[in-house]
Amino acid sequence: MDRSAPARPTRHRPRRFVPALALAAAAALTLAGCSSGSGGKEADEEGTSGASAGKADTPRMTVALVTHQAVGDTFWDIVRKGAEAAAAKDNIKLVYSNDPNAGNQAGLVQNAIDQKVDGIAVTLAKPDALKSVVSKARQAGIPVVGLNSGLSDWRQMGLTEFFGQDESVAGEAFGKKLNEVGAEKAVCVLHEQGNVGLTQRCDGVKKTFEGSVENLYVNGTDMPSVLSTITAKLKQDSSIDHVVTLGAPFAMTAVQSVAESGGEAKVATFDLDKELTGAIQKGDIEFAVDQQPYLQGYLAVDGLWLYKNNGNYSGGGEQPVLTGPAFVDESNVDQVAEYAAKGTR
Repeated sequence: MDRSAPARPTRHRPRRFVPALALAAAAALTLAGCSSGSGGKEADEEGTSGASAGKADTPRMTVALVTHQAVGDTFWDIVRKGAEAAAAKDNIKLVYSNDPNAGNQAGLVQNAIDQKVDGIAVTLAKPDALKSVVSKARQAGIPVVGLNSGLSDWRQMGLTEFFGQDESVAGEAFGKKLNEVGAEKAVCVLHEQGNVGLTQRCDGVKKTFEGSVENLYVNGTDMPSVLSTITAKLKQDSSIDHVVTLGAPFAMTAVQSVAESGGEAKVATFDLDKELTGAIQKGDIEFAVDQQPYLQGYLAVDGLWLYKNNGNYSGGGEQPVLTGPAFVDESNVDQVAEYAAKGTR
C-alpha cells in the first residue's frame, strides 16, 4: 500500500471562503485502538451503526482518531459513531484511541506514526503538549486534521483542516441566551482544568452575560465528587439562578445537585446526547448548545479520505469547518430527539 501523502495543492491565501459540506451516511467500522482509556473493536465490513451506502472502491486506508476522551464521557461515543460511518463508506480501517492526559495522548499519536497510518485526526484540548508529535507526523508525510478542540491552534501547528465549533463564539452566544431567559447569577462548571476549549466557553459566557458568573472547578473523572461540589456551592449561595455545565453528563448531575440543595436554580449546558435531549423535553434542562459531534467525527475521517485520494481540503486550508453552535430548547427539541435516539445528535 502506498502510504505517502499526496502533494499538497498550492494555497492561495487571499481567497477566503466558507466551504460547502458534502455529507454521506454509512455504517460502523472500528478496530482495536491502542487506548489506555477505552479500547476499540473492529466492526464487520458492512457496518452496524449507520444507514447503508455504497463503499468507496479506493485502496484501503488506515486512519487514526486520537481524542482526549475521559472514561464515561458519552459525548465521544457520538464523535466516534460519525467517524465509524465515514470509515465504512470510504474503505478505511479506523484506529480509535484516547486519553485525557495530554502527555499520554501525545504518546498515542506517536503510536499512530510508528504504525505508518495514512492519516491522523486529533483533538487539541491541550495543544502545547501535542505540538512536537504533530510536527513529527507531518515530517513523516502523514496528513493531520483537527476536530473538536484546537480551533485557535490548528493552523499554526500545520494541520490540513479543522472541524468543530468556535468555543469563544459559542460561549458568547450562551451568555446572550442567559440574558434572554432572565438569568442574573450563574456558575460555570469546568470539569477539566487546562482544557483550552472549556476555558474559552466560560470566558465567552462572561463576555456577553449581563449578570454575574463565577467559575467552579470540579473533577470530571469523579462524578460523585462533581455532584457534591455543585451541591455545596448551591447551598452556600442561594442567589445562583443558573448552573452552566460544559458537557451533557455534568448537566444531568447538576440537575441532581439542584434537587439536593433544595434550591430553584435552572441548568443549561453545552453539548447534547440522548438522555439530555429527554431532559429538555421534560423541562429538567433549560437549553443546550449542540456542536454536532457526529458531524465532527464524520467530516474528520472523510476529509482525510478526500485529501488522500483527491488532494481536497475543506476551507482552503485557511478556514475551519464550523459544526456549531446551535441551540436546542423546548421550541425545537422534538425535532432533534429522533436523531438523538439514534445516537447521531
